[in-house]
Amino acid sequence: MSRPPVNPAGAPASPDEPGNGPGERSPDGGSETVPAAAKVVALIAAAEAAALLVAAGWYAYELLSGSPVLSFWGAVFTLGLLLAFSAWLFAVSVFLYRGYRWTRAAALVAQLFLLSVGVPAITSGLMLAGLAMVVPAVIAIVLLFSNRVINHASRTGSAPPAL
Repeated sequence: MSRPPVNPAGAPASPDEPGNGPGERSPDGGSETVPAAAKVVALIAAAEAAALLVAAGWYAYELLSGSPVLSFWGAVFTLGLLLAFSAWLFAVSVFLYRGYRWTRAAALVAQLFLLSVGVPAITSGLMLAGLAMVVPAVIAIVLLFSNRVINHASRTGSAPPAL
């Protein structure tokens, strides 16, 4: 019995081979699906990004409706930060689902930022808002250090083609 040829790049040679579906990789010819823990962390990051996008929309509405601000350009800068952070979290969510290595650190930083806002919210009496930030952040942090997520998020970027 002979073994099938192995592609040295680690990826399937043709699109008909297993492992080219969404969320699948096949470094050894077999298919590997996305673990549930990685899906949960990606969904948490996507939900946080959507919440930031809603907050940016509300902030933009308030800014355009003439709410008083100390510095107009400071408010525009804050709006830009909300939009940029939302786009960054959406990217982290998508690439974590795909299994890229850099996303674990990025997702961890986002969750630590949420903890730094959520814990003071709880201690200042905003229990529901604080828990809405702290609980998903703690779940995501725990899952980011699970073996399945660590093993899934080990893909590196591929080099661009020579020609």
